Order: sequence, then structure tokens, then C-alpha cells
Amino acid sequence: MKRITQLLVILLGVSAILSAQPTTEKPVSEKTYSIGISKMVSHPALDAIEQGIIDYLHSTDLSCTFDLQNCNADISTAIAIAQKFKSDNKDLVVGIATPPAQALAQVITDKPVVFGAITDPLAAGLVANYKKTEDTNIAGVSDLNPLKLQLETYFRIVKPKRLGMIYTSSEANGVVQMEMAKQICKDNGVEFVAAAISNSSEVKMAAQSIIGRIDAMYIAIDNTVVSAIPSVSEVCSKAGIPLFNTDTTSSEGIDFLMSWGFNYYTVGVETGKVVERILKGEKPRDIGAIFFEDPSQFELWFNLDVAKKLGITIPDDLRASAKLLIQDGKKVIQQ
Repeated sequence: MKRITQLLVILLGVSAILSAQPTTEKPVSEKTYSIGISKMVSHPALDAIEQGIIDYLHSTDLSCTFDLQNCNADISTAIAIAQKFKSDNKDLVVGIATPPAQALAQVITDKPVVFGAITDPLAAGLVANYKKTEDTNIAGVSDLNPLKLQLETYFRIVKPKRLGMIYTSSEANGVVQMEMAKQICKDNGVEFVAAAISNSSEVKMAAQSIIGRIDAMYIAIDNTVVSAIPSVSEVCSKAGIPLFNTDTTSSEGIDFLMSWGFNYYTVGVETGKVVERILKGEKPRDIGAIFFEDPSQFELWFNLDVAKKLGITIPDDLRASAKLLIQDGKKVIQQ
């Protein structure tokens, strides 16, 4: 009997110790949220945003399911996806790039709409102003790049007389950045040569139409153009024209000289944080449009093989500040 009593005491002690140990499992919310995500087209940047959203939300204590849709750059399809999300009664919807976000905002007014990678949410009609005073069901993250700093740095390297740019005339993002680039060129005494396109199948032809009239090419964050960036790279490479592609995510495997922009997975993570804030009770009107202002959130890449081929020297200070260099066909990460 004494031995049994001693054993019970030991077992109770062990049980108390185990129950006192902190659990390593994260608590999960009782409700499972149904989230619809509509993206413009499948390419590395937008795919990275989508994955960043999903990964971030899986890391929180929220339980979420995702309905992933791709409108393939077709406006009618974007509207159909929005209508599907509405009939499915999604708890929250996310639009990646301008047309899907605009379609969601137009169709869904009784549930939160979050946008990801919208260069100018005001011009896109997604927010009434940036003062967070209007009642709205819309909030999200902008991917506006520091165009002036980027282009003037590019001018310092390649010293162009005529800069070429391809943009999508039907996308607010593309038009806004084209107008900004045009003004920056004017301020720096550089002739601006633009080519407008309406879909990705026109990108290569647009590049060919202006390549003989420029000595440097610039591609902004324009989803339709970026989805066909290999064709721009091909045209520039054959003509010996340096290419500045602001989307680092899509610069893998192309002959760019300079790439300076977001890591779009990070944009996805930040968009996921907006989703989390709303699902935990914060109102979209109190979040508004979020802009990136920290230089560390941007990555600068140089392709030294292309620079050598074109006879261009990258200044030491810029080379030292780059996140990634490509030399002898290999990637060198510096920071």
C-alpha cells in the first residue's frame, strides 16, 4: 500500500510538471475565415504576393481558407470572379493589381476588400483620399516605387539622351508611372519615348517599334508589360540597349542591366498583415492605403555581365549598395 501511495505521488508530480510546460502549438481562432484572392495574371511578382499573403496568414492564430482565382488580364473575367466571391459570401476578398481590385470594389460593398500592389490607389478609384476620413470597406498596400531616385540613378549610370518606356494604356498604374517618368525625363534633359500597349501580346512589337530611337529602356511596375519582360529583354539585348526593370522578382533569367524595386513576397506579407488587422476587428477606413517608405524594403540588383558587354561601368558606391550582383553567370548576394 505504501509503495502504491508513493507511485501515485510520483505520477501526480510528473503530471503537474507536464501541465506546467508551455505549449508550442499556437492557438487557432474558432472561426474559419473564407478569403477570396483575385490576381491580374500569373507572373513571378504577383505569384509572390499571393504566396506572401497565404504564408503570413498561416503564421497567425487565424484559421483561413483561400479561393485563388486568376483573371488572366481580362476585365470581364475579373468581374465574374468578383461576382462569384460575392455569391460565395466570402468573409474578405483580396485584389492583386488594379483591375481585379477595381472589380472587387465595384461588386462587393458589404464585406472588406483588400488591395495588394496598387501603384496609385487614388487614381485607381479605390480610395477617396489618403486622409483616412471617408467611410469605406477598402484598404491595402501600394507598390509605388521611388521613381525619381530610381531614374536619376539610372541616368547617372547610362547617361541616356533618349529613354524608352512601354506601358499599358488601360491600367491606371501604367499611365500614372508613365506620366511621372515623362516629367522626370523632362527635368533631367532626357527625351522620353513611350509605347502604349493594351495586352501582353503587344509588348514585343512595342519594344521593337521604339528600340531604334532610344539608348536606354525603362520598365516600371506594370503587370501586363512585366508579364512579357523576357521579350523586352530579348529586343534590348539584340540592339545593345541597357534595360532597367523595376520588378526584381521577374528579373531572374533576363539580360537586365539594373533592377531596383520591391521583393514582392514582402508586399504579400504586408498585404496579409492588412487582412489580419481587418479580421481582428480593425476598420478598413482606419487603415487606408499603406505605402513603403523604408529604403531597406527595396532591392537593388546589377548584372555586371551585361554591363561589361555594353561597356558600362557601375559606380563603386552603387555597386557596394546593391543587394545582388550577377557576375560570370552567378548570383552574388552582398547583404
